[in-house]
Amino acid sequence: MSGAGAAARRGESEAPPRATYQDVLDAPAHRVAEIVDGKLYTQPRPAMPHALASSYLGDELVGPFGKGRGGPGGWWIIDEPELHLDEDILVPDLAGWRRERMPDYPDAAYVTLAPDWVCDVLSPSTRKLDLHGKRPIYAREGVEHLWLVDPVDRTLEALELREGQWVLIASAKDADPVCIRPFDAVTFNLGDLWP
Repeated sequence: MSGAGAAARRGESEAPPRATYQDVLDAPAHRVAEIVDGKLYTQPRPAMPHALASSYLGDELVGPFGKGRGGPGGWWIIDEPELHLDEDILVPDLAGWRRERMPDYPDAAYVTLAPDWVCDVLSPSTRKLDLHGKRPIYAREGVEHLWLVDPVDRTLEALELREGQWVLIASAKDADPVCIRPFDAVTFNLGDLWP
């Protein structure tokens, strides 16, 4: 008698199958699909305050860090990249790679190299997954910097990975000036992210 068949006959439930990339591809086009610890999560596209905060933060960073306009350059900063990190598939709101680690921009649907910096914009529907599901994966993969932006509370928390643990290195609220690693070569106003 096979192990699975014996378990079913004893009334024990089998573990659900682990989600695969095909599940991501089969998700409805109007939803963001991610796989965390073998489970498929889908969320609707971000609400407008979430989208504005993400877009405007990207705008603040791409000029000086992506293009070298008024800053040091040397980064790829991307909106909603699909990250394939081991068996996990994550879609952060923003992610950045130092060009010294990723000199050539990938010509693919997804990236397998963990970013140097990730930003997740928190929403009521994604907060738990962002904080408790994705954050440990970012640590496991060695992402050095994690920013969490909350458009409802109008806050930014910046975490840095030290010896495998996230450490809060800075926080900002409302219209505070932001000059935080790894983007501390410039200062911008956090209030510019809010409507």
